[in-house]
Amino acid sequence: MGDTSEQMRADVVLSGYGPVGQAFVDGLARQADALAHAHGVRPRVAAVRASSAQCSADSDGTVPPRTQWGPPKPLDETFDATGARVFVQALPSSPRLREHAAQEAVTALRRGIHVVTATKSHLLSHWRELDAAARAGGSMIRISGATGAALPAGDLARTSLRGLECRTIRACPNGTVTFVLDRLAAGDPLDDAIRAARLRGIAEADPSADLSGEDAATKVRLLAALTWGWDPAGVHVRTQPVDEDTAGPALAAAARSRRLRAVAGASADEPHVVRVTLEETEPGDPLHALTGPEKAVVFGCPGAGDVTVSGGRSSPEGAALALVRDTVEVTAPRTGFH
Repeated sequence: MGDTSEQMRADVVLSGYGPVGQAFVDGLARQADALAHAHGVRPRVAAVRASSAQCSADSDGTVPPRTQWGPPKPLDETFDATGARVFVQALPSSPRLREHAAQEAVTALRRGIHVVTATKSHLLSHWRELDAAARAGGSMIRISGATGAALPAGDLARTSLRGLECRTIRACPNGTVTFVLDRLAAGDPLDDAIRAARLRGIAEADPSADLSGEDAATKVRLLAALTWGWDPAGVHVRTQPVDEDTAGPALAAAARSRRLRAVAGASADEPHVVRVTLEETEPGDPLHALTGPEKAVVFGCPGAGDVTVSGGRSSPEGAALALVRDTVEVTAPRTGFH
């Protein structure tokens, strides 16, 4: 059992220990036996790095209390000490951390260590550099947690659409704005709709990136990069925000049995452009069917027909489970049906 367990083990270095990072550690520990049985791999957190501290995890992946953490060490030293196969990033997607996240990911990839990330900022600005580092090191990058939390849209874009000649992407990948639009359609003022979203744990303390369309555009930029090979840094974004003037169109759409949606779209026929527009959707449209914080992406494939993925929890747990899924994907043996 010991030898088999050692062969299955895949040590992980985690960067970022906020709500998503903590949920990732818990998810790996909770699923350890199930992952080993189903997929032949047992990922284990070996070390955790935060902005000003670092720790080694126990042999079972348990992370010690913060009071027992020490000062951060150079990343290369941490990789050497752990023998990590995977570097997981759960850092906030802030401009302030963009260069730091990119440098750490490049370091890992060049060493042949797979990178799994829920952090978006460096994917938007350093896509080509990350890809080159992965090719040089023979490693992989997986970004499911950055393209819609538990919604597996990134997996579809990366592999399942191959050969289907996808031409368009239409998406409502932001659960907060969908929830707010539904509340506006029910007659709530904008401030009340945002407050309700916060109370349900749907909206961030600052929902400006959601309401402006920036978050939805970011996710579609990444999906377009996976689908068509676009460089996200070269994509032009045009957005229509949700603001106090949106209540009227939301109510008018509801009166016609339609639903106003913030639709992020891209087309292979208009390269490197992503638009987010407020669009009335009709019954039968998968984006019309969404309620509350649900998300969906429709990949338009003229020959194969539309391919739609919907659902996926918008929460730290949802993003963490996407990180778990990607960690298994880059470490599990690939034989037979696997």
